[in-house]
Amino acid sequence: MAELPKRYDPNSVEPKWYRRWIDNGDFVVNSESSKAPFSIVMPPPNITGVLTLGHVLNNTIQDILCRSARMQDFEVLWLPGTDHAGIGTQTAVEKHLRRTENKTRYDLGREEFLRRVLEWQDKHGGIIIEQLKRLGCSCDWSRQRYTLDEDYARAVQRVFVDLYNKGLIYRGRRMINWDPSAQTALSDEEVVSKPQKGNLYFVRYEIVEEPGRFLEVATTRPETIMADTAMAFHPNDERYVNLLGKHAWRPLAREKIPIVADDAIDPEFGTGVLKVTPAHDALDFEIGQRHNLPIVDVLHADGRINCPAEPELDGLDRFEAREKAAELLRARGALAKTEPYENNVGFSDRSDVPIEPRISEQWFLRYPKTKDALAVVRDHLIRFFPVHWEKVYAQWLENIRDWCISRQVWWGHRIPAWYRKQKSEVRGQESEIYVGVEPPPDPENWVQDPDTLDTWFSSWLWAYQTMDEETRRKFYPTSVLVTAPDIIFFWVARMIIAGLEFKPGKSDRNENNIPFRHVYFTGLIRDKLGRKMSKSLGNSPDPLELIEKYGADGLRFGLMRIAPSGQDIRFDEKQIEEGRNFATKLWNVGRLRQMHGPSSPEPKIDNRQVSIYAIEVLSRLNETIDAIDAAYRDYQFNAVAQRLYDFVWSDYCDWFVETAKTEIFSEDEAKKKCTLATMDFVLSATLRLLHPFMPHITEELWFLLGFGKGSIQFAAPPQKIALDDVTDVPGKRELVSAIYQTVQAGRNLRAESKQPSNKKIGFILRTEEKLISGQLPTLTRLLNAEEVRLDRKYQAPAGNPVAVTPLGEIFLAIAAADSARERERLDKEMAKIENELRTAENKLKNKSFVDRAPVAVVDEHRKRLKDLSAQLARLKQAREGLN
Repeated sequence: MAELPKRYDPNSVEPKWYRRWIDNGDFVVNSESSKAPFSIVMPPPNITGVLTLGHVLNNTIQDILCRSARMQDFEVLWLPGTDHAGIGTQTAVEKHLRRTENKTRYDLGREEFLRRVLEWQDKHGGIIIEQLKRLGCSCDWSRQRYTLDEDYARAVQRVFVDLYNKGLIYRGRRMINWDPSAQTALSDEEVVSKPQKGNLYFVRYEIVEEPGRFLEVATTRPETIMADTAMAFHPNDERYVNLLGKHAWRPLAREKIPIVADDAIDPEFGTGVLKVTPAHDALDFEIGQRHNLPIVDVLHADGRINCPAEPELDGLDRFEAREKAAELLRARGALAKTEPYENNVGFSDRSDVPIEPRISEQWFLRYPKTKDALAVVRDHLIRFFPVHWEKVYAQWLENIRDWCISRQVWWGHRIPAWYRKQKSEVRGQESEIYVGVEPPPDPENWVQDPDTLDTWFSSWLWAYQTMDEETRRKFYPTSVLVTAPDIIFFWVARMIIAGLEFKPGKSDRNENNIPFRHVYFTGLIRDKLGRKMSKSLGNSPDPLELIEKYGADGLRFGLMRIAPSGQDIRFDEKQIEEGRNFATKLWNVGRLRQMHGPSSPEPKIDNRQVSIYAIEVLSRLNETIDAIDAAYRDYQFNAVAQRLYDFVWSDYCDWFVETAKTEIFSEDEAKKKCTLATMDFVLSATLRLLHPFMPHITEELWFLLGFGKGSIQFAAPPQKIALDDVTDVPGKRELVSAIYQTVQAGRNLRAESKQPSNKKIGFILRTEEKLISGQLPTLTRLLNAEEVRLDRKYQAPAGNPVAVTPLGEIFLAIAAADSARERERLDKEMAKIENELRTAENKLKNKSFVDRAPVAVVDEHRKRLKDLSAQLARLKQAREGLN
């Protein structure tokens, strides 16, 4: 058995073990195994992405679940993969082209551009996979998938054709969300509303038939006035009813436009008059359809103004044009006033620029199975953690709109639709459409749709299309999905719909076709000031740098301790440093144990020799196992981490290990052997409990301490130890608690009296507790005392520092302290006890509490009241002794 080095070095230990796990095939799944299945499909990161703290959080949780399941003897499939990220990857390549060659994709042509994207993918793709391995992710890498794999792409095409043949996919000219940066359509879910400060421009439109009379309209977008094709008011608005059928002069690109009445106008909002711009607003488009208004589009695809009738605006960027339009309106006497204004503006989730509503011909999907998708979550065939996301999910499904699935990008799954060539190949004049997985039989007479499918249209098949039939029979539906709530509509809901529609399960029943049984939604990681992480703010640390500095285990454990279920996470690097310090603490505990001889893989604890301190730490271990099991059931990972931290650092290291030294260094071999067996039992259990969170250091200690022949990742979880044959466990635990409280009180006395913690001084314990005499060696060690003298009749001199403990009063055996300072200390202690007494008394005076609370709880409060009263009496006695 190798000796543990003095210092733990994660940068040598972690890669060593990960390489060994891979070489041993420890993560490779067996689809023919008779073990019960546990499966997770990894939310696929972008092929050209790099590791972020969000990835660390999400994948650490998945790894915890998978490693925990392996230890429980499940056959575990954690299936990894990457997403082609159509818009994101194409945008990155286009930026590179502009920067290095001053070219666009159109300069290269489709074939050459896609070749360049493939080159980019080969160079940058897969980096994040290697980074996930450095984090310790226990995926079956032999099953790694990609959304552009040949068979996966074929499945996407089949799904498109199937839904088209069912009448669920159609092509139409509708108002869509347009991203002027990526120059593509977006779905409603890809638009993020953000508050923006700007101006409200009050514009005057003169009545054609009544010169000198004006209608005043407020707008935030004067740059689109040239696209106005009508003015509208509510038909019951008596202020304007006499204007119906008349016209107004449009002030930019001057032209007369009709005045119409429409029920959609709110007469209470603003002036009660709306300028109707059908090409650039969804509501205006609907009004325009009802009144047969022309559609005038004054924006190019890239967001520049397209209006030769206003030369000073034509060709300007839309935001430049906003300022210029205001100047022109002012010069023409059409701008009444301008006011500061804040409103919500839709931004592209992809390129983070304001979107433009735009009329465009696109492919749309009418969602199938929406009622079933609601039911499977409502009836808890699928459970959400935290549960409040069920309501958000239901609201979206109940108000669902058709999904715009076509994208004007070249990188991705090309739409399997062809149009019959005609003399004019203008798309709007094409009449015949062919949709199929294979090209039409006479391809020379057809032209394929140039668009690709929304990336989410491929990833909604991810939960099952990543598996072959044999794997699916074993592992589908998957056990749990770990994801962020911001893609609950993009991905989670759509995967549920896809599973219910395409039925990849072993039967047609919904419970066999849902993609997962549980969904755990992580929180959003923010900086310690509560701001979102971003490169521009410089508050987004590089996880690889954190791993280099603190180790992967330190990063994992530190992050999980501050990740409360369903809440945003305030990141502070000090927490990761604490994760590293915890690993160091664990290492030092292992070294301490190894100094006293070899450990036993199956320690035998002799209950006849077991100390009261061993009983306490074993009982605390039992409680920790129960608490951890309960926390896992509710996906409370931070509760698991904190419980383990407290148990290792406090219960085991601070208390038990220090008490154990008394018996380890004693002459009683039986007690020494029993104490070392207790240490082995607790250490072995602790390493197994910690393994899912800190896989590398636990494997290293498991191996070096000789706790098992095989890898810790396949070791059974620890079981609680039975202490039934130990007499009076509650009484012994109560005595240990009293000793620990007495030690803490003695240490506080020392600190308050400014006695150095490393200086041996004397203590006197005035007590009636007869059992304490046998514990004096341990009490002396814990207090770092020269001596602890028992004297039940001790009379302290005035000013002698004293503290009241469950065992009695403890005094410092030093010259009398300053009486005034001691009185002040005792007064503070008495005030604290009196406050706790009032709380306990009020609780017991509450008849509702006494009648409804369990008898044991009420009895505990009564005992606490009695103990506090006794402590207060002793403090008062000590205080009086100072007068």
